[in-house]
Amino acid sequence: EMSRNRLELSRETQLRILTKLTDAVIFEEFIQKKYIGAKSFSLEGGESMIPLLDLAINKAAAQGIREIVLGMAHRGRLNVLANIMEKPYSAIFSEFEGSIDPNTTQGSGDVKYHLGARGQHESGVGNAVQLTLASNPSHLEAVNPVVEGMVRARQIKLDKRNESRSDGDMFDTVMPLLIHGDAAFAGQGVVAETLNLSQLRGYSTGGTLHIVINNQIGFTTTALDARSSTYATDIARMIQAPIFHVNGDDPEECVRIARLAFRYRQVFNKDVVIDMLCYRVHGHNEGDEPTYTQPVLYKKIEAKRSVRLLYTEALLARGEMEPDEAEKMLEDYRARLQTAFEETKELEERDPEDFLSSRDQRRAR
Repeated sequence: EMSRNRLELSRETQLRILTKLTDAVIFEEFIQKKYIGAKSFSLEGGESMIPLLDLAINKAAAQGIREIVLGMAHRGRLNVLANIMEKPYSAIFSEFEGSIDPNTTQGSGDVKYHLGARGQHESGVGNAVQLTLASNPSHLEAVNPVVEGMVRARQIKLDKRNESRSDGDMFDTVMPLLIHGDAAFAGQGVVAETLNLSQLRGYSTGGTLHIVINNQIGFTTTALDARSSTYATDIARMIQAPIFHVNGDDPEECVRIARLAFRYRQVFNKDVVIDMLCYRVHGHNEGDEPTYTQPVLYKKIEAKRSVRLLYTEALLARGEMEPDEAEKMLEDYRARLQTAFEETKELEERDPEDFLSSRDQRRAR
């Protein structure tokens, strides 16, 4: 049934997917080159999560969601901060340099891949949705019930002010979105506890959109030794949540499933899970050598080509874009990162307001 009703994507959407893939891939490559060996918990191998997240948020904005509260672990967090929350690149780089941006890290003594942020996303039809990425002092899933509590409080507050949508449904004002790792989703009890809360009248938030970055390995442990279930997401069956398994090397299918999952949440006000199967290019935290513990797996990973390259070739083969368009997109983003990198050298002499203006300039492009 789903294959017969396959959503066709416009050329504009395809180019947006490629743009977000480019942002995600080149951001990670830039970090790896400029800060060799520094812990960043790279998203490399799972970059399709960025266009998936971007288009899901865009759909939510178009449908009138006012705010999305996100919670996630460490994997890919810097990429989300940069390319979804629009935290200034120079602010992120300054944290690698050991400097402090008072506009974005005030009140926190935690490491850069635990920090939260606030931002705003504009949909293509003029609607805006506020984004809050909750700080997570734990690497893993401890933030899940915190996000649900934040959302529930916001929903009640808006409902009491009679500021919810005309149908009076407070669940349609604020939505929780949780990004998980596959090993933690299956292995941490707080996941099951949070899923249980979703079915209780006093704690429900009208459905959470769960995205699992399934790189098929937990630290150095394969699925066979990490869990007793077939899929990392089988724990969600306890609340009969629909679970969509999607190939991270197919960004268009990731986007289609994201839109379908959001629509399910809006119609039924129930949790829904996207299990994005991908891989992890580096070790767990860039400080360990994965070929030592997983030589067979990483021999296969080393032979793989990036999802951006695969998708670019697919668009070129279909005649959706010209080669010079893809190259310009690549070079423009690299230039913006390089400019931001050079700005970090002047960080201590700059006014915090400069970071706000740089964020505004990015939105204007």
